[in-house]
Amino acid sequence: MLAIILLSLAASDPQPPPRAVFEQPPVAVEPEGPVEAVLLHPLFREPFVCGDHAAGEEAIAGDALGTDCQIIGDTRGAGRGFGRLYRTDGKRNEDWYSWGAEVLAPADGVIVGLLPNPRVNEPGTRGKPPAGLLQIRTPGGVVILMAHLTDFAVAPGDSVTAGQVVARVGNNGPSYAPHVHVGASRGATPLQIRWDQKAMGATP
Repeated sequence: MLAIILLSLAASDPQPPPRAVFEQPPVAVEPEGPVEAVLLHPLFREPFVCGDHAAGEEAIAGDALGTDCQIIGDTRGAGRGFGRLYRTDGKRNEDWYSWGAEVLAPADGVIVGLLPNPRVNEPGTRGKPPAGLLQIRTPGGVVILMAHLTDFAVAPGDSVTAGQVVARVGNNGPSYAPHVHVGASRGATPLQIRWDQKAMGATP
């Protein structure tokens, strides 16, 4: 009987949070001349839109030239129309199409940073740093930072493939609504993000 009780208690214990490892990004150096672009795999299986950070708007590599992405709904099926970010009035996280959606690795690489944040913001209320973060270093030396994530499916040191599920969309840290921030940099030089539209059409 004691063995059954112990097994029951073990099964009811919450999973321990993932191990936190984080590489502090350097202060961004504004590139001279044309900005180098990096082509990334889509973040989501669903249609999504992004709002970009203009040059000089953010000071840290990973933030600088980054983009904030959200899933849009009502774009498929017989009743499709203009895309919407949330189903009702957007006052609950569950109203947002992005909330809890699977986040896909934007490139092949190795997980070099993971910083969980279990706190959940209410839509319209900006939380305190840090966000739930993930950093991927590609074979070419580009570091991709993804923020406001939760329910991580990877651990530091894991190798990932573009399109692999790595986490879910959260609403934590300095965020007003469920979304994913993505930034890319090579050393201190921020890169402009472009999405692989061919992969968008092939993503199931």
